[in-house]
Amino acid sequence: MWSRLAGRAARSAPALLGLALGVLALGPALGPGFVLRYDMVFVPDPPLTAAGEGFPRAVPSDLVVALLAQAVPAQVVQKAALLGVFVLAASGAAALVPSRRLGPRLAAAAFYAWNAYLAQRLLLGQWALLLGVAGLPWAVRAAARGPVRLAVALLPAAVGGFQAMLVSVLAVLPVAATARPGAAFRRAGTAAAVVVLLSLPWLVPALGSRAVTDPAGVRAFAARADGPFGTVGSLLGLGGIWNSDAGVPGQGTWWSAGVRLALAAVAVWGYAFTRAGRAAPYRTGLATAAAAGLGVALAGAFAPGVLGGLVGWWPGFGPLRDGQLYLAPFVLLQAVGLACAVERWSSRAVEAGTGRDFEAPRSRWSSRAVAAVAVAVPVLVLPTFAMGAFGRLAAVDYPDEWRRVQAIVNSDPAPGALLSLPWGAHRAFGWNGHRVILDPATKMFRRRVLWNDALLVGLPGGGRLRVAPEDPATAGVDAALRAGPGAREAALARLGVRYVLTRAGDDTFRDAVTVFTGPEIRLLRLDQGL
Repeated sequence: MWSRLAGRAARSAPALLGLALGVLALGPALGPGFVLRYDMVFVPDPPLTAAGEGFPRAVPSDLVVALLAQAVPAQVVQKAALLGVFVLAASGAAALVPSRRLGPRLAAAAFYAWNAYLAQRLLLGQWALLLGVAGLPWAVRAAARGPVRLAVALLPAAVGGFQAMLVSVLAVLPVAATARPGAAFRRAGTAAAVVVLLSLPWLVPALGSRAVTDPAGVRAFAARADGPFGTVGSLLGLGGIWNSDAGVPGQGTWWSAGVRLALAAVAVWGYAFTRAGRAAPYRTGLATAAAAGLGVALAGAFAPGVLGGLVGWWPGFGPLRDGQLYLAPFVLLQAVGLACAVERWSSRAVEAGTGRDFEAPRSRWSSRAVAAVAVAVPVLVLPTFAMGAFGRLAAVDYPDEWRRVQAIVNSDPAPGALLSLPWGAHRAFGWNGHRVILDPATKMFRRRVLWNDALLVGLPGGGRLRVAPEDPATAGVDAALRAGPGAREAALARLGVRYVLTRAGDDTFRDAVTVFTGPEIRLLRLDQGL
């Protein structure tokens, strides 16, 4: 009985470690309320119809959140999703390690659930992407085991949507093609068919949309140096994200960046000694995916003109603009490689004590010490990722005025869109600690929301670069807002706008009917032409 209990404890240990790391990383974000930062926008009582009104890339995750929020509060859904990222990532990385020893598997679990890539993407609010990253080890493991297992393993990425599926397909296809000798094209084709099937929720709307891609985004979203070792060193250390506000406090110090580079070297060395075969059939494919992902990140940083030309020639290359995104397979390679290095060193310690009774206990303790250090190092290298990155992630609640406006608009059966002002993509509310977030109006209402999705991105040398909006309707609203008093309301009404949500002190729309005025926001109705 005790042996069975010990076996169960060992199998569940990576998931429990992931849960512990998730609690440590999120900290205050697990309190009552919503975590609102950049792309991470959850709202109370999200309407199901709104899930299909946004960009195609957000359709799967928004729809799943809206469905789950019918049963439990949306803030509970958010916290479960965030903790699930850590649990899924840690348990998946451990399952991929070709070793039965618990120490190496825990080392992989800790590294994959606590690294600069995951931290930066979380601070950018890209929780849906991280669902796919967390499920990536399971997808890699299933890529050589048939389409049904692969489909199940890709479900987190399918929920995550566009970006999550992109990083998954980058790893899944080469692993499927190289896992076993012969029939590479057939296996890769089968894996591709599974990916396409699971991508239909966002792929079909994307093919029918009129969204455009600005080649200037290549320069805006290119990987950047966030430490003393330049862009290449930042990428090898799994950082280098384009947004400096997504950096973990202190990650750019010589000590942190240097240790992360040393860990990368050890991990790549350990992975090089991983033997392909039944224990690690993914070896060649994952290495290929990691090299390709690193190549995409480097191309955006050092050859933006080439990548920009490709985007201008065909918008389908647009997803390559954010090159650092594709480091996910390299993160997984380093996690497995670190575990293999721990396994190698532990084996040597055990072998050193074999045949000498007085050395055996010492060798076992040495083996455990190596594993314990490997588990602790990722956290010690990025200690400020803890407690919501020292307050950068925190839970807040929406003021009552937002809920009242939501109820008014969603109870109106009349057709017409809602225009959200100020005319920009992001907001920084005082009640959210002035953290930058995507306009929450885009998620709150049952009708279409018109908003300006153009981005102003700061450049390393100073200045800002404007990335043109993807929604073609933005140009029409731009023209209407430039019209004079009276004509402005009529122009917006012709565009199908019924409501305008703006700041409380905005007196621009004098011919509109004031429906609600609160301390910070004001809801107007345009009755012209309706």
